Formats: sequence, structure tokens, C-alpha cells
Amino acid sequence: MLAMADPELDNGPRTEKSATMRMCAVSREVRPIAELIRFVVAPSGEVVPDIKRKLPGRGLWITASRQTVAEAVRRHHFSRGFKKNVRVAPTLADHTEALLVRGTVEALAIAAKAGQVVTGFAKVESALSQPQGRSALAALIHAADGAADGIRKLDALARQIEAGKGSAPALPIVTCLTSEELDLALGRANVIHAAVLAGPASRTFLSRSQILVRYRLADADKTAGTAARNSKI
Repeated sequence: MLAMADPELDNGPRTEKSATMRMCAVSREVRPIAELIRFVVAPSGEVVPDIKRKLPGRGLWITASRQTVAEAVRRHHFSRGFKKNVRVAPTLADHTEALLVRGTVEALAIAAKAGQVVTGFAKVESALSQPQGRSALAALIHAADGAADGIRKLDALARQIEAGKGSAPALPIVTCLTSEELDLALGRANVIHAAVLAGPASRTFLSRSQILVRYRLADADKTAGTAARNSKI
């Protein structure tokens, strides 16, 4: 159950004691907050996405789906949910996606600064091939616009290693960022392949990658975070 008087609105930024389930204001379904995006009303009266769930003010929750956010705008769910007139940009769905991308790029940059990222085909291949290196990997990354040949080779190596590990968890494969976005995150040019090493920063990166993919693909029933082997994120 939701331990709140109003099932649509929370009472402020998320804390450790906040509910872990919320109701989507559009579908009326109760979902884990990892599958939702929080929106608040800025002092200007405009609705803004609270991607990190830290902005002050009461929050309205929407399923992390471009189509659902667009529907919320089109059908005036924000004014009804906040119970007052609010300003909603017609481009809110696009703006939300841009913020999700920026958050993912920032998380990868933090992981790189923490020494938890290796880049380049040869280095990634080496990390996958060495038992001690593979056990330390949290995810494999390919640029969304990368050449198919290199992606295919590294994916095949990952599958080969996974096949020998029986029921071991699959290595997530992240493909939601372009080469330009990877360049921005990692501070170098022409990044096509990378791997993230296990650690706190990599967990944040994976979490943000998953919600970005969920936002883009939820309506096609291809949400991130599935248990399938070598699932693409």
C-alpha cells in the first residue's frame, strides 16, 4: 500500500524513508519508482522533470515512457494531478528525454573519473578475455551509431564467456548513447566501445541507462533491465 493520503502526489523530494511504489497519474497503475519519472512545478509555474527525485515541492509521478509523458501533456493530466493551473511545454516529452540522456552521460563521466571505465576495442576485448578482467566488468558499452562488425565481435565474445558460466548473470550491453555522447562523457574522441568496471559509480550509470531505454522503448514492450542474457540497454 502507499503510505500517503494522496496517491498521486508525494509530499516532497525523495528520501530514504519515501515510498518505493507510486501511482502513475496517467495509467493509474502502481509501479516501482524505478519505472516512473517525478515531475514538479517550478517557481515559474512550469512543470519540470525531476530526474534525480530531489527537487523541492510536491511531485506527480508518470510512467517512464515517452508516449505516456506526451499523453499526460495532451490530456492535461498535470493540471488535474497538481489540482491547479500549471504551464506545460508541448515539448516536455523531448525535454525529459534530453535530461535522461544528460544524466546517463554524467554518470558515465563520474565512473570514468573513478577509474571504472576502459575504452577502445582492444582494451575491451582484453578485459572480456581475461577471467580476472571479466569478473570485474559491470557492463559492455557500444556507441548506438558504431560499426556493426566490431559490435558483433565483442558481443560474440561476451556470449561465449557467458555460456561457460552456466547460470551466472548476463553482462548488460549498453547501446543507448551515441559516439558523440560517449566522447563527451569520457573526454576523448571517437569512442565506439567501452566497458564499465564494477563499483558504486557503475551502478548509477546502469540505473540511468535502464530508465533512458525504458523511456524510449517501454511502449514497444522492450523495457530495460530484463533478465535475458546479454540484454541490450
